Amino acid sequence: MIVRVIILFLLGLLAPAAFEAASITGREARVGISEQSRESRNDIPDKRLVIRVIDGDTIVVSPNEKVRLIGVDTPETVHPKKAVQCFGKDAKEFTRGMIGRRSIRLVLDESNAVRNHKDRYGRTLAYVYFDDGTMLNAELIRRGYAHAYTRFPFRHIVEFREMERVARSQAVGLWSSCSFH
Repeated sequence: MIVRVIILFLLGLLAPAAFEAASITGREARVGISEQSRESRNDIPDKRLVIRVIDGDTIVVSPNEKVRLIGVDTPETVHPKKAVQCFGKDAKEFTRGMIGRRSIRLVLDESNAVRNHKDRYGRTLAYVYFDDGTMLNAELIRRGYAHAYTRFPFRHIVEFREMERVARSQAVGLWSSCSFH
């Protein structure tokens, strides 16, 4: 009896969402992170000014902190042991164009708290949000400027993998012109 009540309750919660999803005819379904996700809201106080873009997935914010975008790997442009990779300059220019010299909001992922939110090079690991709620990390993958970097866990790993799958299947960005071994 209790199980039946729980199932009916859950069906009541899920039915409106299923109806809405089924009624998306004629509109493009977006894959990825909701623009108004909880972490993207303005009540997160860590707003910073971007000083410089190092490459597609690494920036410097005020006062002088290097930030590595979580879950994203763009082709190299400044690696000391690697040549500039296919689509690397495009990814850097995309990041530069998205950021400009405007304020961003950094959001940390609790899965990196163990390492004090730093990578092995001392860069802060963060999601980058704009005032409109857009997450730069997700846009890089969605538009084909980056791979989903899934070597380490993070809370958006499923969404990032799906965005990469869609970009690959649609031959978007680097998936249209670069060969990978």
